[in-house]
Amino acid sequence: MCIRDRVYDIQDVGVRFYTYISTLFESMKAAARNKIPVVVLDRPNPLGGLRVEGPVIEKEFFSFVGIYSIPIRYGMTVGELARFFNREAGISADLHVVPMQGWSRESGFPERQLQWIAPSPNMPSIRTAQLYPGFCLIEGTNLSEGRGTTLPFALVGAPWLDAERLAQVLNNRNIPGTYFRPQQFTPWFSKYREQNCSGLQVHVIDPDTFRPIRSALRLISEALKLHPDEFEFRERQFDRLIGNSWVRERLLKGQSVESIRKEWIPGTEEFQRRREAYFLY
Repeated sequence: MCIRDRVYDIQDVGVRFYTYISTLFESMKAAARNKIPVVVLDRPNPLGGLRVEGPVIEKEFFSFVGIYSIPIRYGMTVGELARFFNREAGISADLHVVPMQGWSRESGFPERQLQWIAPSPNMPSIRTAQLYPGFCLIEGTNLSEGRGTTLPFALVGAPWLDAERLAQVLNNRNIPGTYFRPQQFTPWFSKYREQNCSGLQVHVIDPDTFRPIRSALRLISEALKLHPDEFEFRERQFDRLIGNSWVRERLLKGQSVESIRKEWIPGTEEFQRRREAYFLY
């Protein structure tokens, strides 16, 4: 490895709006412009390499929380994603990926072999990473997503929320892999700072059947029905995170999450086929 090589060695969480992959994308572009080789030291995707979820972001919504045309949960390692970016985005950097040993697409984060070290303050555990692909979308609403507590993305609420009723509605729907428990909390920063929030704690009881994006959208849909006068979208933020404007617009019209999901499936399936050319494992 030459001292002039640009080395990327950062633990990702496998989610489009976790911005370490945006740093990778921009670093590769800068390296290509300056004819500097890029070396990516590959790391496990904590969410595994099989499942792909959520809409592929539309070009007009590209930003640092959505740098290129991939779904929210892309099911690739950073090394594979670097290969994908390099060709699909036409970066053409002098890219070298150092692969892992002992990881497979089914592995996820091998907790028995590796200690979870928080890659950022609001990603304290593997369970947080499992929730993050869906419950980060709460940032694009006037509900608290639990920032300012010890359970970011596992707590959702607001001072005006009827948490008991919302939990009952969601649990009656038997949403796979999860359970919603009423929980009071008070953030010490971010939304509703030092205000008591009536909320829910989101429990992942079966990671194999849990679908975070659908679960979060169902929570948003039911909160909107329950509190039409209080609930609000932060339009720009929500649309940048979900990758389009039509999901929000359909939720506001009362369309079901399942009908909305069916609209993004063709784009997700096309990405799923395209990504296979860049697999290393």
